[in-house]
Amino acid sequence: MPSPVPRPVHLKLFLGIAALLLSACEAARLPPHIGRVRGGAGEQQLSKDEMFAFDEALPWLSYVREHGVQQFVAMFHDNKALTSDELLWGDEIEYHLVRLDEKQKTAKVALRAEEVLEVLRQKEHQFGRRDGFGEACSWHPEYGAWMVEGTPRVPYGGYTADLRRVEHNMRLRRKRLAAVLRPDEHAITMPAFPTLGVGDFAEPAAAAGNDATLSASAPDALITPLPRFHALTRNIRLRRGSKVDIRAPLLRDAKTDAAELARGIEMDAMAYGMGCCCLQVTFQARDIDESRHLYDHLAVLAPVMLALTAATPVLHGRLADTDVRWATVAASVDDRTPFERGVPPDESAPRRSAEELAPLAGGGVAPLPKSRYESISVYLANCGGCMKRYNDLDAPVDGRSLERLLEGGVDEDLARHVAHLFVRDPLVIMKSRLRLDDATETDHFENLQGTNWQTVRWKPPPRATACGPQVGWRVEFRSMEVQLTDFENAAFTTFVVLVSRVILAFDLNLYLPLTKVDENMRRAHLRDAVLQQRFWFRKHMAPPEEPVDDPDACEEMSVLEILTGKGDHFPGLIPLIFAYLEAIQCDPETLELMRSYMDLLRRRASGQLATAARWMRARVAAHPSYRGDSRVPDDVAYDLVKACADVAEGRLRASELLGEQPIPPLRTDDAYYVPLMRRTIARGERASLLRAYAARYSAERDGYEGEGGPGGGESLP
Repeated sequence: MPSPVPRPVHLKLFLGIAALLLSACEAARLPPHIGRVRGGAGEQQLSKDEMFAFDEALPWLSYVREHGVQQFVAMFHDNKALTSDELLWGDEIEYHLVRLDEKQKTAKVALRAEEVLEVLRQKEHQFGRRDGFGEACSWHPEYGAWMVEGTPRVPYGGYTADLRRVEHNMRLRRKRLAAVLRPDEHAITMPAFPTLGVGDFAEPAAAAGNDATLSASAPDALITPLPRFHALTRNIRLRRGSKVDIRAPLLRDAKTDAAELARGIEMDAMAYGMGCCCLQVTFQARDIDESRHLYDHLAVLAPVMLALTAATPVLHGRLADTDVRWATVAASVDDRTPFERGVPPDESAPRRSAEELAPLAGGGVAPLPKSRYESISVYLANCGGCMKRYNDLDAPVDGRSLERLLEGGVDEDLARHVAHLFVRDPLVIMKSRLRLDDATETDHFENLQGTNWQTVRWKPPPRATACGPQVGWRVEFRSMEVQLTDFENAAFTTFVVLVSRVILAFDLNLYLPLTKVDENMRRAHLRDAVLQQRFWFRKHMAPPEEPVDDPDACEEMSVLEILTGKGDHFPGLIPLIFAYLEAIQCDPETLELMRSYMDLLRRRASGQLATAARWMRARVAAHPSYRGDSRVPDDVAYDLVKACADVAEGRLRASELLGEQPIPPLRTDDAYYVPLMRRTIARGERASLLRAYAARYSAERDGYEGEGGPGGGESLP
């Protein structure tokens, strides 16, 4: 899952060299795409004393909101004219570190991410190229103590050849991870580890203790040992007034227990949501207007891509009646009070008076229809009256924030977006970063911006630094499920990138009423939604050549129709992608690769190929140990996770998932670039090498001559 650390600490792609923590001089020698260093090893030294406890933070909640608005207004005016001529973009992939015990037939999460990250960063620093040639990786902590996030260290650029870099860099990340893991460990790209919180599921065994979560099944040892993660976990629970309550529908099978079916799959810790992995793509837009335009249009596509990438059929050791992670994550970080959720108070939780709730945003009682982790509720583009037709959701705003934004010269559409984010409370407040210069700092704005986890995130420029050019206005696409293989992840990443270019090049209009986008999001969760559900989509993406009764009309379409077209009025996104590639005269090598990627999407949308969710579900159902009761036993989970690892690492051919696409066996002996060293070889080592190679070549020469070569056998004519 995307790391829940607020943005000043967890700045994403384009913002820096991340955990390598290169010196300013060293960073200056890197390609000029790198912005600023994101929090890394320095974060490890952060102590609990530097963060306000929840009750200590209460008097400062409104202060952070107020100054967050002032910081945004200053940043907006400083950067509203900023343009970025070069397209920069990149992906983020999260990995589960898993130990497979072949003898015991068990799969466990390996709680070694901190140790593994340290080795990865050291190797990246030692062997990573500094000349701008070749690929490089950047490694970051995630919420789970068994999770690692990998990104390209240098973002991809705006050329067709950059589309070919994606899979290569993803493969390199997998190799480098595998190279530092133990022989029985694997880096798995699946959204949810299937038996998290069930039995003996962690290696080493997770220490008891649940001060942050109060969970009955997910101890605090599952949380990455950074104080900010623990504080975030605790404060979500304290603001809510009870443990998080995650309920996923249980699959009804032949022998499913009726009582279990009624209860569903019950989970009670943030780890069940933020312990999920995903695939995200971030773009740098040309300017603020383009970033807002892309934000809106990609938000319409988010539910469709969620359904197309579905990969989460198992949660907490049970087969779910859903295929995706999103609602689970949303519930895992839902800090709303019962009043804000519109439900009766939890009888087992302490009652809070109005006086105790008063410091919270909205007094802790103003209705909030959604969790902090949800689909967007407000379109962002500044097009006046058209937005009123489409912004048809109940999207509460913080009235005081809206007033100050408008007074500060922010247009109404953007002001409503920010004021909607500010109906939330900051979750972690640093004592040392409280009183700041609002003209130059953005910590308080990012505190709230970074803990609103929506399907698409609009990302203003960070503060400029001395190293490298100013990072521009960006958009982060966040809904997709991570896939088992690098081929699949590259296919979905490049599809989103190319769709963003098509939207701009053909001036497409994808706007739907947001109530229909939310309905699409609900449908995307359902089992086998990519085949069984239809999604609202606009009938005419471009102005029709002939007048029609309602150019804004929308209709229900299958995912296949959205991708490949419907009738003579809707061309489909994939044909538009190839029209765009033809228009820009794409090189043949890239075009051929894009055909293989788009073919994967088309065949998955048609049902010719299975989603990862359908493929996993079928493997569980066919396992000899599965009893038809919706439970996933340890040996079934082991075989499932092993199969996922084998497919990703090229040991198992999964034609129902990938068709004829081969996945090469994973090698680790070429994971790092080998420098042509300058050092003088020591005398003893030199003598040993010379003797060994002299003997080898002597033997080869003798064998050659004995076979009729010069000096042996018959003479040459």
